[in-house]
Amino acid sequence: MGQSSTPAGREFAFDDADFAAIRALVKSLTGINLVESKRELVYGRISRRLRVLGMYSFRDYLEFLRTDGEQELVEFCNAITTNLTAFFRESHHFDYLRDYLKTLQQCGQRRRLRIWSAGCSTGEEPYSIAMTVCEAIPDWSRWDIRILATDLDSNVLAHARRGLYSADRVKALSSERVRKFFQPASNGAGQGFQVAEALQRMIAFKELNLIEPLPMKGPLDAIFCRNVIIYFDKDTQRDLFRRIAPLQPAGGLLFLGHSESLFKVSTDYSLLGKTIYERS
Repeated sequence: MGQSSTPAGREFAFDDADFAAIRALVKSLTGINLVESKRELVYGRISRRLRVLGMYSFRDYLEFLRTDGEQELVEFCNAITTNLTAFFRESHHFDYLRDYLKTLQQCGQRRRLRIWSAGCSTGEEPYSIAMTVCEAIPDWSRWDIRILATDLDSNVLAHARRGLYSADRVKALSSERVRKFFQPASNGAGQGFQVAEALQRMIAFKELNLIEPLPMKGPLDAIFCRNVIIYFDKDTQRDLFRRIAPLQPAGGLLFLGHSESLFKVSTDYSLLGKTIYERS
């Protein structure tokens, strides 16, 4: 039997079996459930890896991953994961965090703060958290503050650690925030902005696959797990929050993405409104 021809307009053949094999591999590696509507996205992103490796078919690529592609598995996961982000995205979350932090500061009962940004992408979310901390707590430098920022994608983590952003990425920030929290710097392609060292010192960037055991012990005052669980099926979501909930004390905050919910996922949290939850 001859090989199937490549459909018009496609550089590589990509049939149902190829997509099914990729879906199964992504689910086993990351917990992400790729639905049928993601077929073209998968084709586009994995095609780039075929070109880099000089391969001619998805089947050759999948066979390479199975037999000799340990390092390529990292690039495969990086290619599949989505990294859409912005500074202060879904601003009402940061407004709520600011008010929560002001209450902690005014109570004066403790000076320890732990926040986790799960799925931090290129760093805009954890740096927005750090800016919020500085704005809400005037004497923040006297506090014990740590922000853990994790992501599955090693490439975006490298970007986040550098803390160097183009002018286009910071244009939505107020001039006061840019002046206070960034320094002008060249990013190799023109004018850029470097995150202030004080913010960078607050944050630890780590590679983490959420379907694997969680290394942190807590207690965590707030968790940003936004636009992450939308890619998981319900069973994977339930398992994740069974492991996350013990990391937070009663009253701890959980922020989800605008289209995400804990309905029929976890009873360990109470909805406060607008995808903001409180640990029960």
